[in-house]
Amino acid sequence: MRDVTTAQPLDVQPTPLALLLLGREADPRSERGVECPGDLPAPSDPDLVARARAAKEKLGDKVFVLGHHYQRDEVIEFADVTGDSFKLARDAAARPDAEYIVFCGVHFMAESADILTGDDQQVVLPDLAAGCSMADMATAEQVAECWDVLTEAGVAEATVPVSYMNSSADIKAFTGKHGGTICTSSNAKRALDWAFGQGEPRHNKVLFLPDQHLGRNTAVRDMGMSLEDCVVYNPHKPGGGLTAEELRAAKMILWRGHCSVHGRFSLDSVNDVRARIPGVNVLVHPECKHEVVAAADYVGSTEYIIKALEAAPAGSKWAIGTELNLVRRLANRFADEGKEIVFLDKTVCFCSTMNRIDLPHLVWALESLAAGKVVNRIQVDPETESFAKLALERMLALP
Repeated sequence: MRDVTTAQPLDVQPTPLALLLLGREADPRSERGVECPGDLPAPSDPDLVARARAAKEKLGDKVFVLGHHYQRDEVIEFADVTGDSFKLARDAAARPDAEYIVFCGVHFMAESADILTGDDQQVVLPDLAAGCSMADMATAEQVAECWDVLTEAGVAEATVPVSYMNSSADIKAFTGKHGGTICTSSNAKRALDWAFGQGEPRHNKVLFLPDQHLGRNTAVRDMGMSLEDCVVYNPHKPGGGLTAEELRAAKMILWRGHCSVHGRFSLDSVNDVRARIPGVNVLVHPECKHEVVAAADYVGSTEYIIKALEAAPAGSKWAIGTELNLVRRLANRFADEGKEIVFLDKTVCFCSTMNRIDLPHLVWALESLAAGKVVNRIQVDPETESFAKLALERMLALP
């Protein structure tokens, strides 16, 4: 029998999968998918609140914590600023003295912050597995193949790429390299107006990446195009599932991508809430499906939604089609004013990858920085950064 008293201790090393699940490694070819099978985990240990405060106080002005609107309340509590993805990236760039930028959001947001901040600043994502299913729906290889298809159809030279902020740094770099611009949900119309003005209007086309719904809603609802002006390029089908004639006839070539949260809302959701709550105002994000946007009373970005509710009269009723953390926070914020705010759909769904940034991960990141160890740093390589920054700067220059 083996003498266990003299056995050597096992040298156990975490596997790549274990590190990925802990949020301390990343899958470089994937933003990680979004699913929402059930409730979120129970609230974090209250002792972590004191630890987060102590670490943040020790770091002082060396750290700047950004919190996306869709984050949990326990994380938002420690954010120096809150906002949507682009507002937070700009806020990070406006704090050149902060040595560490801790981005409580998802991977593509932290990439944008790294692109827009100085070389002496380090961007940290508390959980590297916090990704975005929409950004995951367009890879650099797929988009390069799409451009080859457009070239073969003879329309690439007349096509300007416009990529949503919710895309990887690789896609932003492709956009910059091919003369395009980035957009947000609040300036998509301005970006498309710019893109269609880059050449002969009769021949100009836009390749809109990666959210088909934002592209379609902006083109049809805000710019007066028809649904027939839009075609959907499916990267999983040969030639995108489109003929050369369809590509030549289209004005908007929409990438087959969507938001896993906003895509859950349906026309039935709108009809049901109107039946349940007479006089309700339906306010949705433009990442929702076209039929949902068409049936809503108001449509706008995350910042638009917040401002609309701030300006709403006391006693008004609202059904909001966006991520639940924000809806719940707004409902609590305006309850004293008598504003009734509900989630548009009966099925509750958080953005589960956004919610990977929980208090334990934030505490681990802050305490590591306070101890002089940089963890989960997000770095975009110089070539990708240069072209991605070019696309972002074009957006900043939009009228």
